[in-house]
Amino acid sequence: MNIITYNTRGLGRGVKWPAIRRLVNKHHIDLLCIQESKKEVIERSMCQALWGDSEVCWVVQPAINTAGGILCLWSEKTFKMERKIIGTGFVMLSGKWIQEDQLVNIISIYSPCDIQSKRLLWETIKQLKNQSPGGLWCICGDFNSIRNPIERVGVCHRGLEVSGSREFNQWIEDLEVEDAPWVGNKFTWIRPNESAWSKLDRFLIYAD
Repeated sequence: MNIITYNTRGLGRGVKWPAIRRLVNKHHIDLLCIQESKKEVIERSMCQALWGDSEVCWVVQPAINTAGGILCLWSEKTFKMERKIIGTGFVMLSGKWIQEDQLVNIISIYSPCDIQSKRLLWETIKQLKNQSPGGLWCICGDFNSIRNPIERVGVCHRGLEVSGSREFNQWIEDLEVEDAPWVGNKFTWIRPNESAWSKLDRFLIYAD
């Protein structure tokens, strides 16, 4: 199953919509997970324009005062949703990957920045996985966390960073998921003035 996660830093319109549509078409995407839509309302016409087809399904976690927001788009030709859960910082979709006749659980993450809210999100995701152990799992998106110091350049919060990374790594270990190998640019977030770089986005995979 071909899944893309993309933090758009605001969907807006302009060049972003056609750029996303080209991405979907070029890579034959089965499911697109967008974080930080910054949209309180998502309309059918927007989903169709982003996906490039009138036959598109979607689930939304609206932005709050133009902050945050998650949008998941897919075609029922490849994925049949059977259950959805929308919570603080995540959208979970469970259903059948039609080509392989396989149960899949996909969680799109847009994590808060503060550690207390992260802990609540991590615990919620862990409980969801423990309660629904079957099938394949893909937990993807913007985790707002790094796993080790080399994933961040130009920002110094050493004590908090080490502690947060330790908890994040323990959570990944508890989930029994694998951090999918990365290709291309090793940083997924760059400050506009290029004074800081971080790897905040990733795919965590579990194959039953």
